[in-house]
Parts: sequence; structure tokens; C-alpha cells
Amino acid sequence: MAHGLVILNAGSSSLKFSVFLDAEEGLKQLYRGQIEGILTHPHFVARNAYGEIIAEENWANGTRLGHDGAIEFLFKWGMSGVLGEHRLVAAGHRVVHGGPKYAKPVRVDADVIAELEKLIPLAPLHEPHNLAAIRAISNRAPEFPQVACFDTSFHYEQPEVAKLFAIPRRYTEEGVKRYGFHGLSYEYIASVLPKYDEKLASGRIVVAHLGNGASMCAMQNGRSVATTMGFTAVDGLPMGTRCGTIDPGVLIYLMNRHGMDARALENLIYNESGLLGVSQISSDMRTLLESRDPYAKEAVSLFIYRISREIGSFTAALGGLDGIVFTGGIGENAAVIRARVCRDAAWLGLELDDGANESGGPRISKEDSRISAWVIPTNEELMIAMHTKQLLKI
Repeated sequence: MAHGLVILNAGSSSLKFSVFLDAEEGLKQLYRGQIEGILTHPHFVARNAYGEIIAEENWANGTRLGHDGAIEFLFKWGMSGVLGEHRLVAAGHRVVHGGPKYAKPVRVDADVIAELEKLIPLAPLHEPHNLAAIRAISNRAPEFPQVACFDTSFHYEQPEVAKLFAIPRRYTEEGVKRYGFHGLSYEYIASVLPKYDEKLASGRIVVAHLGNGASMCAMQNGRSVATTMGFTAVDGLPMGTRCGTIDPGVLIYLMNRHGMDARALENLIYNESGLLGVSQISSDMRTLLESRDPYAKEAVSLFIYRISREIGSFTAALGGLDGIVFTGGIGENAAVIRARVCRDAAWLGLELDDGANESGGPRISKEDSRISAWVIPTNEELMIAMHTKQLLKI
């Protein structure tokens, strides 16, 4: 009998999950899926390891399933026979913010939950929902082991100067500093890069996690040196609906000229900006790449321009550059984005292999290119499963 681990990523209106079996050959993903619209019109879908739908269910419009109801349904489904003779023994959670305290995954107990509640002001759009899923399992099965894995932990050991804002010390001491996110993705890339290029894995690289949420990380010898996201996950690159780095004077202007308060500004920079705000069409890169609208083209160009600028910035932070890795939904699938970014990096000695790029790599630079470029699919769920197994000694 193989033990099963359920991996959860809870959002405001959805609960994504994966089920891994701890088999003799290692962790093996059995199922993945999600319950969307948990507060309005819940829809459940589960797929097997080959991407085939193996279960689906809809609730009536207006149903407020919530995180408690979603967890209850998910565990009943998991115990309905789909796991065969196997049984779930633990849950691993993606938790966006670990704050200044949590440098590595931790087993959840009442004290940990209390500490994470203190971090809600640092990640008000993410942390409450992560905690809701943890509480839902605690309420249902208090003895069921749970592990929290943090998106900030990978950046914990960055040089202190890379974390500081130039603000009065009293605010820094209460936790206002750069934390960085997407750490589970970056940690996964760092862990598998030796399989692709052992020498590069110990060198100076920039990893671009490009998706609806997008960020970049400068790494040296597999460790984070700098990252584009900062105090919140809205900083850095323009994203699907998030603005990325913005002059704070713009926000003051909007407050004074348009009477916007904190909630209005929050909605603006998280939900109305980015690719959607610039294009006025869509937050989806696929839609923008297919469009002939000049604003759509400008949104794409801005996205690429900011990536290229950050590559230059990170090269300075690293004291040179040996390679670039693309990952995330856009990074793994949008060959045209990769091509434009690589051509912008020609000044570093990067020579793109167009054929390899079109076919998805993994290496998309020419063999004699001074800077190599790669496409490596990320797997945050597997990273969480590995941490959960290791911490609980399953």
C-alpha cells in the first residue's frame, strides 16, 4: 500500500489540488484538479496523470461551498475508491507568505496558524485563503498532519541589502521589506537544473517564471540573489492584471486627483492593470499574441521590455550571466515571447536556436552560444510533496 499526499493551493474562489503516491520509485502524481467558483457556482474536475478527466461535478448557481465545503467534498471523493487500496496520510499547502520567521517548510499546529495569521496584512489577497484551507482540514480531522510550504522561503537567504527599502528603520523592523515570491517554482528549477546542465546549475542564471503572475529570480549556485517581486506579489514585471513596479507618486496622484482610497488603489494595481490595463482587451497572453490591435501589441512589447531590463539588472547583481531559464505558463509555451527576450539579450552573447525554440527545447540556444537559454517546466506541487514527505518522514 502506497501512502497518498494531497497538495493544496487555495485561492479566494478556488481550490487546486494534486494527489501524489509515495511509491517505491518515488513520488508519483496520481490526480490533479480543482474546484472553481466555491462561493458562487462550484465546479469540480479531476484529471489523471495523462490529463484525462476522470471525475467532474457541478453545483447549482448561487451555491456557497466555501473552503470548508470544498475540503469536505474533496476528502469524500478521495475516500470513495479512486485511490484504490491507498490512503491519504498528509496534506501539503502552498502558503504565499512565510514572513521573516519561516525560512523552510513547517508542520502546522495551532501556534503556526497563529503566527501565519499575523502575516495577513502582508499578503491580504492570498494568506487568508491559504489559512482557510488549513483550518478546514484542522476542523475536519485535527490529527491529520499538515505542512505549510512558503513561496517566500527560497529568497530568505538573499543578502540583506537586496531586501531593504530606503524607508525609516521603524517600518523595516515591523516587516516592511522585500520578500519575493514564486519561491517554490524557483526551488524546483534549481533542484532539476543539474540534470540539464550540471555546470550551469552552479553558475549565474536568471530564471523567468512567466505566467498570469510573473516574476524573475537571479540565482548563483542554486541560491536566490535577487528577485523582481518585493513586499507583495504585485511588484516587478507587468502581469496579467497586476501592474508590476510603479512610481508610488502615481498612487499619490490618483488619491489626490481622483479621490481613490486604499481599496480602490488595491483593486486598480491587482485587478485592472498589467496586460489587461494596457491592452484594454485581455489579460491572457495567448489572446494578445493573436490580436492585431495596437494596444495588444504594446502590452506584449511592454512585457518583453521589462523582462529584458531585468535581465540587465540581474546580470549586474550577479556580476555576469551564464544562462537564462524560462518556466511558467507563458515561459513554457510562448515561443515568440522567448525568441524576443533572447534576441534582446544578444548583447550578452546569447544566440538563439530558432528551431529548438519552436519545438520547446529544452535547450533553445545554439551550442556555441556564450549564454545558454533553456525551457524547463516547473512543478511546484511536486516540490510541496517532496517537502511534506521529508518533513513528516513518511
